[in-house]
Amino acid sequence: MDIEEIYGRWYGGNEELGELLRVHSRCVAAKALECIRRRGLVVDEDFVREAAMLHDIGIFLTDAPGIHCHGSEPYIRHGMLGRELLDSIGLPRHALVCERHTGAGITIADIRSQQLPLPLRDMTPQSPEEKIICYADKFFSKSGNPREEKSLERIMASMAKHGPETLARFEALHNEFGCL
Repeated sequence: MDIEEIYGRWYGGNEELGELLRVHSRCVAAKALECIRRRGLVVDEDFVREAAMLHDIGIFLTDAPGIHCHGSEPYIRHGMLGRELLDSIGLPRHALVCERHTGAGITIADIRSQQLPLPLRDMTPQSPEEKIICYADKFFSKSGNPREEKSLERIMASMAKHGPETLARFEALHNEFGCL
């Protein structure tokens, strides 16, 4: 698989967003691989690297002008949209990472209680590879300086804003993969 070819397919006309996505995704991949190595985890590292580079591929379809996204969809749908894109080119395993990385994962209860514009299905990370990418993604933002790693305290405060269940899901990811 050629990641640059995939980026070019959807980001060729938006160089600012393409570069932002590359920087963010490289940071997420590096963090995930660092945690894998520090924890001595046995996972598919090549897949983690590839999937981390593609986890946010759907953002260009969303309306988030602050990060150069000029689509029409709500940003919360970027994971689901990324899944559709990657499914369409025969990458179903990578596609699941897209759908399941948002926040600390999104449950059916979250979708209902927050009336999110998402299909009613569980969107929480299941495999170790999905979980490690979801975890690593929380340390880097696409707004501001995408290379700046957030502190654990900042991430936990952000997760807490989405309720105790979301915070508990993140804490479980931290307990399994944390490498601070």
